[in-house]
Amino acid sequence: MSKNAINPQVQGLFDPTTWTVTYVVYEKPGSACAIIDSVLDYDPKSGRTSHRSADQVIEFIKAKDLTVAWILETHAHADHLTAAPYLKQALGGRTAIGDHISGVQKVFKGIFNMEADFEVDGSQFDHLFKDGESFQVGALTGHIMYVPGHTPACVAYQIGDAVFIGDTLFMPDVGTARCDFPGGDAKTLFASVQKILSLPPETRLFMCHDYPPNNRPVAFETTVADQKAKNIHVHDGISEEAFVAMRTKRDASLEMPVLILPAVQINIRAGELPPKEDNGIAYAKIPLNAL
Repeated sequence: MSKNAINPQVQGLFDPTTWTVTYVVYEKPGSACAIIDSVLDYDPKSGRTSHRSADQVIEFIKAKDLTVAWILETHAHADHLTAAPYLKQALGGRTAIGDHISGVQKVFKGIFNMEADFEVDGSQFDHLFKDGESFQVGALTGHIMYVPGHTPACVAYQIGDAVFIGDTLFMPDVGTARCDFPGGDAKTLFASVQKILSLPPETRLFMCHDYPPNNRPVAFETTVADQKAKNIHVHDGISEEAFVAMRTKRDASLEMPVLILPAVQINIRAGELPPKEDNGIAYAKIPLNAL
């Protein structure tokens, strides 16, 4: 990171239902901003969506007089739905995700038997980022880090001294992301983690989720140094072989996320609901015995 880089202000907005943190990243009040990993509230019992979480983001952005440049996704989430279309309609901005999303779309178009004309080229998003690409959030410069393993399309957003790492890592006392979703791979995740942990030790790392153990308060910011010293899965001294063995065994014991089926099929559409059927209602599909 350049010593002359502008370091961003970061506001994390925690959604207690999905344990997700949405970030608003900006230089100062009145400047441009980016929204990272937004949440559309979804009730799995009724199938109803609402906008409590997204409205909190809108309220903060308006209070700081910010202008939205980007609405970013670190990956196609399996544990919450994105509110990107709602936020874009309310605030403007361009939606974006890593360019490997096309591979994820190809896999899940088949799993969900989506409509024939659903494109698997990422064109539902306004922009697809390539590894190493730079982008602007007003005076702030961001850089794309391709960090697959949890999914084959995960990216991290490095803006100044802050890196938004999605599900790649959690807080040190929680560990690392699962790798058993389609296209996930523990060896690949280990390499991605090493890429993140090769950044300067004081680099701020921002998690997409927190699942606090032992009743500790919710937290979602740490540093490279803290992760290297304390992460229960990948602290310094843990070999790739040991990590892969641990991750594989652990993943085999995990249940699927509650919202994976509605979330993935909507998130690969950049948050748009499936096309309405002839009765005017949109339907999410539940593939039986497929995952």
